Amino acid sequence: MRSIVLASTSSYRRQLLRQLEIPFVADAPLYKEEMHKGIAPELLVKHLSYHKAFSLRERYPEALIIGSDQIFVDPRNQVLGKPGSQTKAVEQLRAMSGRSHTFYTGVTVFDARNGQALSDFATCTVTLKPLTEEQISRYVQRENPVDCAGSFKIEGLGIALMQKVEGEDYTSLIGLPLIKLVDLLGQFGVEVI
Repeated sequence: MRSIVLASTSSYRRQLLRQLEIPFVADAPLYKEEMHKGIAPELLVKHLSYHKAFSLRERYPEALIIGSDQIFVDPRNQVLGKPGSQTKAVEQLRAMSGRSHTFYTGVTVFDARNGQALSDFATCTVTLKPLTEEQISRYVQRENPVDCAGSFKIEGLGIALMQKVEGEDYTSLIGLPLIKLVDLLGQFGVEVI
């Protein structure tokens, strides 16, 4: 079997990929994420996931490299990323309270041997409960979601903020759309089952 590399430092993405029971190594991508304005969200996440995978091609010249990235879009169609600070996380959650937002998660499998890449994306719409300032503050203090698009961790205490989740693949909300990934890996000859 080809060696597989996950271009990510996310423990959540590693945990998701372990579900597929295929051997892999994880390494930090050498690509600095940039939010490009004016690009459709589905294209942006595919672009970001591709560049994460592509960035490790020289380090792993024989591998299939998996990249993934996520953004969310607010009701005004504004693309938002990771808050980066607790203050910004509080602001994001305050704006999201009681509203629905769509998360876009891109995934790419890049063949470092020949440069072939396949990319796809999945969407998930999340509706948060109406939240009080105290609930938002307590949540941010407890989980410190500064590195998460949307300022919450659905795989943790963030589930308590949810009113409804709708989407094609719940794993996309955690950061790695496994249904899409299994299909992409299959196209490179990696059969999970």
